[in-house]
Amino acid sequence: MTISVIICTHNPREDYVRRVLQALNAQTLPKEEWELLLIDNASKQPLAQNCDLSWHPHARHLREEELGLTPARLCGIKESKGALLVFVDDDNVLAADYLSIAVTMAEEWPMLGAWAGEAIPEFETEPVEALRPYINMMASSPGDGKFGMDLWSNIRGSAATPSGSGMCIRRQVAEAYFKLATTDERRRSLDRRGQSLISGGDTDMAFTACDLGLGTGFFHKLKLTHLIPSRRVELRYLLSLREGMSFSEIIVDSFRNPDAGTVSRGRCLINYLRAWTRRGIQRHFMLASLRGQAAARRVLKRKS
Repeated sequence: MTISVIICTHNPREDYVRRVLQALNAQTLPKEEWELLLIDNASKQPLAQNCDLSWHPHARHLREEELGLTPARLCGIKESKGALLVFVDDDNVLAADYLSIAVTMAEEWPMLGAWAGEAIPEFETEPVEALRPYINMMASSPGDGKFGMDLWSNIRGSAATPSGSGMCIRRQVAEAYFKLATTDERRRSLDRRGQSLISGGDTDMAFTACDLGLGTGFFHKLKLTHLIPSRRVELRYLLSLREGMSFSEIIVDSFRNPDAGTVSRGRCLINYLRAWTRRGIQRHFMLASLRGQAAARRVLKRKS
C-alpha cells in the first residue's frame, strides 16, 4: 500500500466528516493505491453506525477507547500498512490532487521525513477584525495560509515544521515516534483530549524526523480547506488555544532540551510587566501565553 490516510476523530460534526470523506472519495490517486483508516476515539455515538466507508476498497473503522488524539494516532500508526502516512483531521477537506502530490513528493524529496501544505480557512462565522491576526494559530501554513515559496529544513523548530493538518510522514518516522510515545506517558498526554486544547504531538512527530537525520517542510502545492466552526473564532476559545500551545511548546522542547522552560524569576516578572503594557486583545494573548509557559514549568519542576 502506497499511502495510509488516517482520520482521528472524537464526537465529530456529521456535516464536517461528510465533507472530509467526500473529498477523499474524489482523490485522483487510484483507491487501489491507498487505504483509509477512520479512528473513532471514544465517541459517544460509534461512527461505524453512521459513516459509510463502503465506497473505498481498503477502508476500515477502528475504535480507540483511550481518549486523546495521541492514542488515536498511535492506533492508526499501528494498524496502517502504507509506506507514507497522511494524517487528516475531521475538519480537513483535501484538494482532489492532495494524495497524488504527496506520493510524488515522497519520491522527489527522499531527504524529508514529514511535510504538509497550505490550510485555507473556511469560517462558519467570519471572525471579528480584531481577532484575525490570531486565527493563524489554527492554520498549518505560515503567513495565514498564504505563501508563494516552498520551505524545508532539517533544523528542529524552523518555520518549515509542519502541523498535523494533512501531515505526510514516512513510516520509519512514524514507527520511531510510536516507540517513543508508547514508552513515555508525557508524550501520550500531549494533544487534544476531550475539551483540553493542549497540542504538540504533531510537532513531536516532525521533530522525530529531524532526530533521524531527515528534514521537514511546507509545500504550497499541497492544499486543503480547514473548516472552522463559530466557537473557534471566539475570544475565549482563542485565548485557551494560545495558552495550551504555549504550554505544549515547552513540554515538547523538554524531550530534547533538559533546560527547556528555564527562566529566572526576574525574567518572569519582566515578561508579565511587558504584557501589561500592551493594550486590549494583545495583552490578553500575551498573558495567556505566559500562563501556559508557567504551567509547563510547574509540570517540569514536578518531574525533575
